[in-house]
Amino acid sequence: MARRVALLVKALDGAKRTNEALARCSNGEEMLDVLLVASQKLRLGLSREQLRNTPPIRDWVWWKNKEAPIMIGD
Repeated sequence: MARRVALLVKALDGAKRTNEALARCSNGEEMLDVLLVASQKLRLGLSREQLRNTPPIRDWVWWKNKEAPIMIGD
């Protein structure tokens, strides 16, 4: 699965329309919608859950939702 996510990330490099769509997303769930479509077009067969839980996409979703993966201090 990590290999398929890596292929998706590589395909996103230079994919102007997809990157613009990702930038317009207001939250991580909308990003996952865009990424699922990209995964389907590339026939990678990734699920929403796989995208949500696999770096670096997991980290992008956390960032878009303004959720830190860990909190130090406080």
